[in-house]
Order: sequence, then structure tokens, then C-alpha cells
Amino acid sequence: MVQMTMAKALGAGLRAAMRDDPRVLLLGEDIGTLGGVFRVTDGLLGEFGAARVIDTPLAESGIVGAAVGLAFRGYRPVVEIQFDGFIYPAFDQIVSQVAKLHYRTRGSVRMPLTIRVPWGGGIGAAEHHSESPEAYFVHTAGLRVVAVSNPADAFVMLRQAIASDDPVVFFEPKRLYQGKGEVELDRPLADARPMGLATVVRAGRDVTLVAYGAMVRTALDAATAADDEGVSLEVIDLRSLSPLDHATVDASVRRTGRLVVVHEAPREAGLAAEVITGVAERCFDALRSAPVRITGHDLPYPPAKTEQHFLPDLDRILDGVDRALGRPNSMTGMAP
Repeated sequence: MVQMTMAKALGAGLRAAMRDDPRVLLLGEDIGTLGGVFRVTDGLLGEFGAARVIDTPLAESGIVGAAVGLAFRGYRPVVEIQFDGFIYPAFDQIVSQVAKLHYRTRGSVRMPLTIRVPWGGGIGAAEHHSESPEAYFVHTAGLRVVAVSNPADAFVMLRQAIASDDPVVFFEPKRLYQGKGEVELDRPLADARPMGLATVVRAGRDVTLVAYGAMVRTALDAATAADDEGVSLEVIDLRSLSPLDHATVDASVRRTGRLVVVHEAPREAGLAAEVITGVAERCFDALRSAPVRITGHDLPYPPAKTEQHFLPDLDRILDGVDRALGRPNSMTGMAP
């Protein structure tokens, strides 16, 4: 085990994938000489050369389009979108080409393409640098969509994404890039938890709390705080957003009877709605109260000085837990 930041773990994952397979190429803005805005690709240009670590023009549609051509020719390209809000110029390529080509060609063409997206708020940046566009891609058939929450998963799941023959949109929470954790660099990829499965990161008995990305850490903080009031929260890290691991969530809800889902993306048509709908369809008889959503607000990402009011925090999550438990809360009034 090695202690490293998430940014270093992602870089280690890229390095391992490139060493294992000469078909793995990296493309993106400033990823070579600079080593990436967040230094995830630092040192890879010197190790693998400019033919495999390619600094591109500032043109996301062109970057992804070039990666489509490389995938057609048998390479396994990894694209970095410098910031989440910069992905929209490439939206047509991703939705119309990347997601469709395997189906359109009756399986004769694969798209082993990984699109890395530094993602989410909490770093004091403004719109286009702090967005949560995951729902667009979850709604797009033909894409796998994953979100990591810790260095260990970042290292393993990035390698799994690159090894996959399916296109993967890989979301990396920017505010966790410098957070540290233990990473097992020598563990065979075949022994790792499959990329499509959720993880119960904290067992509990009273309420199931589902989160992903940076919200997992906030959910764990909320679970620790809830312990002081005698409330036991079971925290699930979804990890895979498409496909969703319904079985892990369902099993937890059948134990606890209550569900709270947290994400920092806006509420309308977000992932929380999909998780809750699935639970209602399959586990309605187990629910002891209405499920609760704790999300960002339905507005463009705010200026940095006010982002703390936009992002779900410990207090908002605990208020949602109170709603699920039928306790006094912000919606019903705080008086007992």
C-alpha cells in the first residue's frame, strides 16, 4: 500500500495502462509539457514521448473526433477534457459518434475510448469550471459513466475504463485531487472490484445514504455526525452511474427502509431521481417513508463566493435524514 493523492493515483493509473498496452495514447490540452492543469499527467511525456502523450489545440470536438479515428484504427485513446464545462463543444461527437458506432455497425466497430473529466465544484471557480454534467451522458445509451471518490478507486477504475472495449466517461472530482488515501499499486486488475458495482463504504441500520464523487466524503461526515444522535446511516458510493448497480442499493434499502440520495448536480432530472425511481419500482414494500433528494439547485453554477450555498453540505444532508426519519426538519418546521 502507498499513500498518494487522487491526482497522483490517476497519473499512476495512466502510467500502468500505458506500460501494459502500447496502444494506449493520451490526448488533451496542456497534458504533455505542462503535465495537465491539475498535474495528473505530469512526467508521462518524458516517459512515453510525444507520439503517445499528445498536446492538442483548444478544440474539444477535434480532440474527441481524433480519438474516434484512433479507436477505429485499434488504439485505446484517453482524452482529457480540461474542465467539466468545456465538454459541451464535444457533445455532438460523444453522443452522435462515440456512443453510437458499436450499435450502428452491428458490433463490428468498438470504441475503447476513455474521456477523463475533471468535475464538480468546491474549488472556488466559476461556471464552466465547476459543473456537473453527468446526467447528459447517463441518459445517452452506449456510454459507460463512472465517478470516483478516493485514490484507490481512481487508480483501479481508470485502468479498468481504459481496458474496456466500451466508451467510458470518467468523472474525477476536482476538490478531491489533493486528498490522500492508500493505493495498492501491485494488485492485479483481475482481482479488483468490477467497475460497474457500487460499494457500501459504511454499514448502518436506520437510513440508506447514496452518494458519488465528492459527495461520498460529505456523506461519511454526515454519518459520523448522525452517530452522536443515535442514528445509524449506511453510506453507499455508487461509483458507476451508468449502468447503475441497483442490486446493492435495493439490498440496503430493504434493510433500512429509508433512502436519501445526494449529489451536487441540479435536482431536476438528476441521478437522484433515477435511483429513487428504481427503488420505488422494486422495493416499494420495504420503504417506511418517502425517499429524499439532497442536490444542487436548479440554476447555473454560482460565483465562487456563494458556492457554499449551492453545494450540499453536512447540515443539508442531516436535514434530509431527519425528513426520512419523520423528525422535525426544515420543511415541516423545527419544533418537535
